[in-house]
This record gives sequence, C-alpha cells and structure tokens, in this order.
Amino acid sequence: MTAATVSPLTLCLALVRKDLRLERRAGEALLVTAPFGATALLLAPLAVGTDTPLLRELGPALYWLVVLQFGVLVTLRASAVDGPAQIAMLRLAGVGARVRLAGRALANGVLLLGFQLLLAPVAMLLYDPDLTGWPWLFPVFVLVAAGLAVLGALADALAAGLAGRTTLGPLLVTPLAVPLLIGATGVLQAARYGRPPWPWLLLLVTVDLVAALLAAWCAPHLEDRI
Repeated sequence: MTAATVSPLTLCLALVRKDLRLERRAGEALLVTAPFGATALLLAPLAVGTDTPLLRELGPALYWLVVLQFGVLVTLRASAVDGPAQIAMLRLAGVGARVRLAGRALANGVLLLGFQLLLAPVAMLLYDPDLTGWPWLFPVFVLVAAGLAVLGALADALAAGLAGRTTLGPLLVTPLAVPLLIGATGVLQAARYGRPPWPWLLLLVTVDLVAALLAAWCAPHLEDRI
C-alpha cells in the first residue's frame, strides 16, 4: 500500500501517532517544559506578594502569557525534528508537504492541550482567579492550542537546519501569537463583566484560520525542511 492509495487524513493521523510516541519516550513537553511553566507562574506571586485582589485580577493574563511563551518550546521540541533520512522516506512514500505539516501541527495541538491542562490547576491555586464564565475556557483552550500549534509547526519548518533554531522559532511565533493572548484573556474578562465573549472568540478563530491558510500556502515551498 502506497501513500497514493491512503487518504490524507489517515496519513496525517499516522504522523500524529509517530510524533506522540517519540514525545512519550523523550518527555520534553510534559516532563521538562511543563515544570518550567509552573515555575514561571510561581514567580509573579513571589514578586507581587500576598496582594490577593491584584493576583486574582492578573491571574488569567499571566496564565495565558506563560502558556504562549512556554508553549512555543513545546512546538519546537527536538523529538519532533525529522532527520534527512526520515524526510526522504516520507517524500519517497508520496506523503505531501501539507500532510506532513498538518501532522506536526495536530501533534503539537494535542501536547499543547495537555500542557494547558497541567498548568491550569497551578494557576488556580496560586492566583485564585474569578472563573465567572468558566465554560468558555473549553473552546478557548482548543482555539489557543490550535493556533499556536500551527504557528509553531510553521516556524519550526522555517527554522529547520539553522543553528539558532530554538531561538529563531520563538522570535517568529511570539509576535504572531499576540492576538491569541489578547483573545484568550478577553473572553474571560468579557464573561466576568457580563459582556458577550463572541468578538474575542471570533478573533481566536480568525487567527487560527489565517495561520492554517498561511501554513497550507507555505508548505510546498518548505518541501525539503518538513
């Protein structure tokens, strides 16, 4: 059976399983990056002190800031990098660049969701945030993970083979991820004050769609890097 006889979705899911197996062995995202993210959440209370109202106000924004900053490292993990031999095998098997990039992005998204869920209890314990409108968190988790996963996969492909890959990747992703930070924080703020959160959710959806279209357009031009 060749790639030509298998649906792109099946190939994409096979690549996701491969990436997740490698991550399970390496443990970079959840065993290394997550503790650093939890430590970063701890720094703000140490700096601000025991001003609980201020921490409650700043908590959601600080949480999403840590998710975005450390989440980029999840998307740039070394276990996700395919060597020239693996890339050549995928190309010979007829797996297209868009499918490979989509598989990497989906694997990133799964790990980012796990990363967010691991950090959420830490943020609630440290900041005791006002979670009025907490059901809105579920779509926000998914949309933030999706947008950051695609941006990270694309940045990783652009920086592949460069000596400063782990430095260049965050520099590429962080400016583009600012709307994700604004939208995620805005949803909870809107729910807290009784305003409709739809405009902020629409912002997150728009960022995700633009990122997906950009990745689909760039993938064929990154054939040798993905």
